[in-house]
Amino acid sequence: MPKRRDFKKEEVVAAMAKTKSNRAAARYLNCSYQHYKKWAKFYKDENGVSLFDKHKNQCGKGIPKFLSNSPFGRKEPALLDIIEGRIDAAHFSPQKIKYRMLEQGYLKEECGNCGFHERRVLDYKVPLIMHFKDGNKQHYNLGNVQLLCYNCYFLYVADIFTDKQVDHLEDHVPHMEKQPTWEVDEYHLKRLEELGLNVFEKDDDDPYSLVSRKK
Repeated sequence: MPKRRDFKKEEVVAAMAKTKSNRAAARYLNCSYQHYKKWAKFYKDENGVSLFDKHKNQCGKGIPKFLSNSPFGRKEPALLDIIEGRIDAAHFSPQKIKYRMLEQGYLKEECGNCGFHERRVLDYKVPLIMHFKDGNKQHYNLGNVQLLCYNCYFLYVADIFTDKQVDHLEDHVPHMEKQPTWEVDEYHLKRLEELGLNVFEKDDDDPYSLVSRKK
């Protein structure tokens, strides 16, 4: 959750104008519901009514059913409705949409430019970034989105890391008292053994055996 900060009355009013409920306003301001509630209750309108009470929407008027807290709400909408723009993608996390597009076959888990699809052996992840060709990160039309590997994203779209992050990565001065340890669950350990890549069996006589499994 982002660091808490004080909200001005104008910010709360702007969030209310863009949303249908207090919970939605909290999401709009990118803060917790309780933190939003504190400031929305603090500010009053010209009639002395708190902005929080003014923005209550207990009946859920104008709120899509899949965002409702009712027993019949929270049903996932068809992914195609999000892709074709019938449902606002802003209601969902980008990671969740990306996962569903891969799971349902709308996207192939490889770089759309060079075809890179190699998986990291530690967690079986492919280093891919969702790229929106028109720059609109709410526009999931299949002609507008593509997955790019880190290299292609860097070459054709934008930097992956800030200059400060690069400096940190290239800084050889140790920043931690303890060296990081690798942790792999039993499923992935078994997968590594099947592939003949059990790198966690350390040989004390091998000077190149640099990775050990945390006990």
